[in-house]
Amino acid sequence: MKWFKRLLIAFFSLGLLGIGAIAAAYFYVLPDLPDVTTLKTVKLQTPLRIYSSDGKLISQFGEKRRIPLTLEEVPKPLLQAFIATEDARFYEHKGIDPIGILRAASVMLTTGQKKQGASTITMQVARNFFLTRDKTIIRKVKEIFISIHIEQLLTKDEILELYVNRIYLGQRAYGVGAAAQVYYGKEVSELTLPEMAVIAGLPKAPSTLNPITSKARAKARRNVVLMRMNEVGYINNAEYQAAIASPITAKYHGAVIDLYAPYISEMARDYLVDKLGEEEAYTGGYDIYTTVSSKLQLDAQKALRNNVYSYDERHGYRGRVKELWTKTALEPEEITARLKQTGAFQGMFPAAVLSVNEQTATVMNAKGETIELPWDGIKWARKFITNKRQGKAPKLASDVLKPGEQVWIRNNGNFWQLSQVPLVASALVSLDPHDGAIRTLVGGFSFYTSQYNRVTQAKRQLGSNIKPFIYSAALEKGYTLATLINNAPINKPDTRQGTAWRPKNSPDVYGGPTRLRVGLAQSINVMSVRAMRYAGLDATIAELVKFGFDPADLPRNESIALGSPSVTPLQVVTAFSVFANGGYLVEPYFIERVETASGDIVEQANPTLACKPVVTEPVINDDPFAAMANELQASTTPLENLSAVNAIHQCGDADSRYAPQIISEQTAFLVTESLKSVIWGGGNWSKGTGWNGTAWRAARVVKRRDIAGKTGTTNESRDTWFSGFNPKLATTVWVGFDDHSQELGRTSWNANGAKDQISLAEAGAKTAGPGWNEFMKDALAGTPEVPMAPPEGIVSARIDLATGKLTRKTDHTSRFEYFIAGTEPTEYVTEQEDNSDIFIDEPDEDLFQ
Repeated sequence: MKWFKRLLIAFFSLGLLGIGAIAAAYFYVLPDLPDVTTLKTVKLQTPLRIYSSDGKLISQFGEKRRIPLTLEEVPKPLLQAFIATEDARFYEHKGIDPIGILRAASVMLTTGQKKQGASTITMQVARNFFLTRDKTIIRKVKEIFISIHIEQLLTKDEILELYVNRIYLGQRAYGVGAAAQVYYGKEVSELTLPEMAVIAGLPKAPSTLNPITSKARAKARRNVVLMRMNEVGYINNAEYQAAIASPITAKYHGAVIDLYAPYISEMARDYLVDKLGEEEAYTGGYDIYTTVSSKLQLDAQKALRNNVYSYDERHGYRGRVKELWTKTALEPEEITARLKQTGAFQGMFPAAVLSVNEQTATVMNAKGETIELPWDGIKWARKFITNKRQGKAPKLASDVLKPGEQVWIRNNGNFWQLSQVPLVASALVSLDPHDGAIRTLVGGFSFYTSQYNRVTQAKRQLGSNIKPFIYSAALEKGYTLATLINNAPINKPDTRQGTAWRPKNSPDVYGGPTRLRVGLAQSINVMSVRAMRYAGLDATIAELVKFGFDPADLPRNESIALGSPSVTPLQVVTAFSVFANGGYLVEPYFIERVETASGDIVEQANPTLACKPVVTEPVINDDPFAAMANELQASTTPLENLSAVNAIHQCGDADSRYAPQIISEQTAFLVTESLKSVIWGGGNWSKGTGWNGTAWRAARVVKRRDIAGKTGTTNESRDTWFSGFNPKLATTVWVGFDDHSQELGRTSWNANGAKDQISLAEAGAKTAGPGWNEFMKDALAGTPEVPMAPPEGIVSARIDLATGKLTRKTDHTSRFEYFIAGTEPTEYVTEQEDNSDIFIDEPDEDLFQ
């Protein structure tokens, strides 16, 4: 009895000592214990995601991949797998599991090894949110007390939800939603039982148990998870046996990118980082919806890529990538191994030349497949000498290729062909002229090789793309489309540049007095200079500033009339949009809205609208397009409402912002009319006497009457442009070399094998134009043509083509021309002034052939 009392006192004393120790430990760590109430409003770190306007994922930024889920969204078997493996008594204990601790201690005492953990799911939550993974006694004490606090604050389901979303599961995946995507490319609801068991086995050691890098260990761990599920009754024997018999199928799945548009995604990323800082931007779970249309973006990328390939191939073949063998061919396995060291690139694939026949060649790709290159895919490869000079056209495949060479090949849509990495650069941007929303943006041929965004960063000389703005200034000063401007050499030089500057036409021919419409359509240099002189240099510069060009980029000399200012493609397309929307300078923007991970909108675009904030009556006149324009104005969406470049209608609301009207609707309409002649030209085509505008190819490719545009080429063809629009979409394409000193050059080839070579200079219509043509054809496909009705204040009169005066004739020497009311001619042409060699300015439908 005495010994029993002593034993009882000892146990009681130890108990008090233990309680005292626990209390002491609690008060010791109390100052360092975090406020667990923050778990009530915890914000899980999730990556930044960039989307197109139609919800296609463009890019994802952030070190941690996480897809937050509610507990109801997580499959029950996956929750059971975690509980069975990590904490079988989760729903019974209060944060710490004494039974689990004793069991773990017993195993350690009997085996000498730590085979069983004692951490509960709650303790893991405490560690993941508030503590480091340092293995110290103090950290463990803190973990215990934090776990008890968590259990008092949250329900078991809330704790479990935090756990499955926070736990690190390897490969930068945090939470089961991200793990399902990373390892299996699936939604968590699509996982099979064996796949769930693999994921549930990862928290113990995400690196060593990784199913991608350590399949055997991952399988062993998976089977342990399945065994535990079977032991506690979550799955039956049949399910267990079937699951352990299945193979490990995990492989790495990156973020599921729906639309590859790296230049616009970088712009969006930079925007949010500048606004919020890197930490918040990359972990705050923001979703940025851009204004980019996925369909139009794909059209733009394809058009730019095809145009760059076309230019590059016109200038010759620069030779093999490298030589894989000289005499003895390598074994197929070695060939494919070497080819795999070079990744595919912009639709091009590395290949090894196996054999060369008379006018074909056989190559092997990195998959070990053999492909035959036909002569049509080889014959383009004249030897590159310079951008101005190429070698003779090849006659045999052996003139170009030999066995053992590593080359690039690509499928052009019809057959496989020899290819090469282009050196020339290009950019394409389009926007909605109604509100400035950027619909497409391609900052270069390849983001992989150059992250330089030429749309927003490259300032290049504008060339003849500037002429519509020069003529706009002249029209606002009193010129008309029928005004005669002398197309003759300029003998009075401009000395502002320090040297005598005498501009010339290209080609160097002159036709005497010519109407303004024709001068712009045919991009006649001396007429542009004389129009600028009429408006005045100061007024012209002021006009360009109104269109959004930086005054610092505008030289104060007459070279401005031919495009000496250096500007970005984004500035150019914004300026051209003024003509498309009736005279309003919209602000380009690319972010439609920013949302939080929970879908709350934290930022919404409020663009400038190209319209008047008041209702006006529809314009009624005798123009045949007026009725159609009025019908289209009744449409519901803002873009459809913009039925013509001169449309006036109410838009927006009390909070809307409105773009300033920088030129009159009438001037915008007249310039647009002239820019339509750039594409459609004039003359009597059926009689072979018509004249082309500089962009006549656009008429044949796009085949629409509601398009207008302008070519642009600088001195020595260092920069080439094409900018144009219809009422719903404005687009600019630039092609040139990043190195300003390089010329785009001339293309030359042997005509039918003859000794004499043909040479053609690169220019806006030939070099940038095809990219614009292809894009606009695809972008506008399936959309109705939008009639461009004359606005109020525009009248038409029949004029004589030779003099611009009124005429009573209705034959090929006359045409109807548009005028701002009050500027139309009042004098009729006399018989002495008649010139029957001038032909009507209406294009023939043969252009469509």
